[in-house]
Amino acid sequence: MPQFQIVVCGSIVPDPLQTLEPVTGPAGPSLKNELMLPAVLDPWAGHALYEAANLARNHPGSKVYLVSAAPKAKLQQVMMTVGQKAPFELVAIDASASGFTEAADVAALLAGAIAAIPGLDRSRLLVFGGWESASRGAGVTMQMVGERLGIAEQFLAVDQLTVGEDGTLEVLERIEGGSHQISSCQGAPAVFGWATGNLPEPRNNPQVGMQNMRAIMPALQKAKPASTGVPSFVSVSLPKQQRETRVVKDLTPDEVAREIVAWIGEN
Repeated sequence: MPQFQIVVCGSIVPDPLQTLEPVTGPAGPSLKNELMLPAVLDPWAGHALYEAANLARNHPGSKVYLVSAAPKAKLQQVMMTVGQKAPFELVAIDASASGFTEAADVAALLAGAIAAIPGLDRSRLLVFGGWESASRGAGVTMQMVGERLGIAEQFLAVDQLTVGEDGTLEVLERIEGGSHQISSCQGAPAVFGWATGNLPEPRNNPQVGMQNMRAIMPALQKAKPASTGVPSFVSVSLPKQQRETRVVKDLTPDEVAREIVAWIGEN
């Protein structure tokens, strides 16, 4: 049975239950009171982590790493919870977790951290990450990580990964029109951008959490500061709410449709 080294790329994001208001500060665009907002693991990265943990559990001898670029103080808070979900080794990068960052710079940080993992065996390497992101939704980060690592086998919008006895990989990917396609790969190395997967969020396991925290705290202490470029924005603001109501009788569906199209064109 094949053994893998599974590296999950995932950062933290503000809790989506909070009100997020963009502002422009001296360092560029950011969120209002961003340092005060409670944080969670990016939901798409969470799917990737749980799929990685399940794959490692079904292939004894495999190991999971979580590479995260985020402010280490907030990352420590999130790891107190995430560390109880699945066993992994944290590789921390002390950098901004803001969505207002350059995807190429983030990919460079992640790829560099992955390449520096001691004992990394590229013939067994699977790189997981979110197909999307609650903050860094550029849609290109995982591809650029793969390119920097020299991994050409890349699969995006993955919902399922099946590993054969000989190490071949069968991948179920989302495509346009609500359909899926099945792709195959001879084996590692490969990059996977996960959609939702098929697994529920694991229950908290205090024993796993205690085991993880023994390595998480030293990893956070060793995290090296890093910076990412900030793209230029003309402005950042909340979407404006607009509602215009007219009560009109005796219009045909075609006339209603024409008015709607005309209104959209004007706005």
